[in-house]
Amino acid sequence: FKPEIVNAPEVRLGVLNNMIDQRLLFLETQKSRLMTSDDALRDTISKIPSLQEDGHFSLEKYQRVLRAQGMSEQQFEAKFRQDLLMRQLIGPVSDTASVSQAQSEAMLRTQLEERQFSEFRITPEQFAAKVKVEAATVQKYYDDNKARFETPEQVKVDYLVLSLDTMQQQLTVSENEIKSWYETHKDKYQQPEERRASHILLAVKAGADKAAVRTRADELLKEARSAPARFADLAKKNSDDTVSAKQGGDLGYFGRGMMVKVFEDAVFQQKEGDISDVVESEFGFHIIKLTGIKAARVRPLSEMHAEIEGELKRQAASRNFAEAAESFSNIVYEQSDSLQPAAEKFKLKIQHSGWLAKNPGAKEMAASGLLGNAKVLASLFSDDAVKNKRNTEAYEVAPNTLVSARVVEHQPAASKPLEEVKGEIEKLLKAQEIATLTKTEGEARLAELAKGEDKLSWSAAKSVSRVQGRELPLAAVQAIFKANVEKLPTYVGASIDDAYVLYKIAKVTPPEKLDEEQRKALQQELASILAQEDLSAYLNALRARYRVEINKTALESKER
Repeated sequence: FKPEIVNAPEVRLGVLNNMIDQRLLFLETQKSRLMTSDDALRDTISKIPSLQEDGHFSLEKYQRVLRAQGMSEQQFEAKFRQDLLMRQLIGPVSDTASVSQAQSEAMLRTQLEERQFSEFRITPEQFAAKVKVEAATVQKYYDDNKARFETPEQVKVDYLVLSLDTMQQQLTVSENEIKSWYETHKDKYQQPEERRASHILLAVKAGADKAAVRTRADELLKEARSAPARFADLAKKNSDDTVSAKQGGDLGYFGRGMMVKVFEDAVFQQKEGDISDVVESEFGFHIIKLTGIKAARVRPLSEMHAEIEGELKRQAASRNFAEAAESFSNIVYEQSDSLQPAAEKFKLKIQHSGWLAKNPGAKEMAASGLLGNAKVLASLFSDDAVKNKRNTEAYEVAPNTLVSARVVEHQPAASKPLEEVKGEIEKLLKAQEIATLTKTEGEARLAELAKGEDKLSWSAAKSVSRVQGRELPLAAVQAIFKANVEKLPTYVGASIDDAYVLYKIAKVTPPEKLDEEQRKALQQELASILAQEDLSAYLNALRARYRVEINKTALESKER
């Protein structure tokens, strides 16, 4: 989360406009003397699906949800009552928007209309040899656009990172502490009994005869018990559990609570090597073979040593981090002429950065690691850091991670010399001139076609509709469907990437038949758009009536 993004003027304006709309609707509900009865309020709340259990309103769930949101029943009901009043107000505006069947049919016909076209492409390569860029033109472009060729202000820094992880790595834990922890927390290291089983599942698919599936399961059970060694082969050939079937039905080891209850109960009643009776679960019919048992045990200290050591270090580091963070912040601030005192006190290594640019893009920020933080970078380019050579504050750049940095090298923003960027400018100017020549040639050919002079070698014909338009560049679709098709063939052109493409439209085919479901969906979509437009017009009218004014200066101010 980056607060500076939310604090942008356009984002603040969006939030403000939403607050204004809510306030206007509230004022209008009061003026219109709209009311919502207690019975209507209770009835509406009781029908909210997320507050129901087994299809009925649950007071316990209602109270639990409100507690999770930090709201009392009175607060929620007051807000909900206000929402209902606003719905009464805007309902007649947005709910009355309608689109006729004829309108939706006309729109759908427009979307599905197909236009058959061929194309002729004028490519920039044919003009490359004709373009030469003069030295004077390069110089002028450089002089007029020096800002484009500036290297940004940059710094190299030394920095320290104090984090929970680094503190944890520095801590040591004695063998006695580890042993004492183990002895007092043995209940944590209880490993319950686990069992390994294989199964054959016969699922009851939709429309299948359940009795017939059960009969098949009984037959497989007899076959499995008559030849237990062939259980894996039977599972591979017959089980509907495709994942375990590939492993001969093997489900691996599992404890209680990991399988559906009827399956689990059957497994934990068997002896190793037993094949169960047919077990019915929500998944179908199972034939289960118990293939292994791991008895319950307490995991020994030797197994848990590393885990306990890490846990004790984490606990100690967590206890000490808040105090260390405060001390670290004080030292880098009070002894701001060096990072060495903080490095020595906390046994930290002073790290060194590469060049960091002022106002970097998202990729550069990400590449800067912990230093790619807006507050850290702003501090590094302040006068205090650059001119006075002081440490930055200790900033929290990630949970439980503080960074303080110090500028060791500074480069002010500067223009690159012409010789360094000359090739780049020549390439740019040449591309611009080629693009102009390409477009000019294309427009000249288009003018000839309009006079009936068609001597071009067109591509094979294709068809496209507005719905299929994603297959072509947007500029091509726009050109093809803006064309006047009263008289065919007709010709249009468009700049596509670096080329200029001419299109010959030879045929227009309306849809033969409209899909009724598709038409209804479009009708609903158009009605929704119209409803939004009606509501927007209503809110604009309220703004005019209540004379809303926005203080743009305060909105754009960075002093919050």
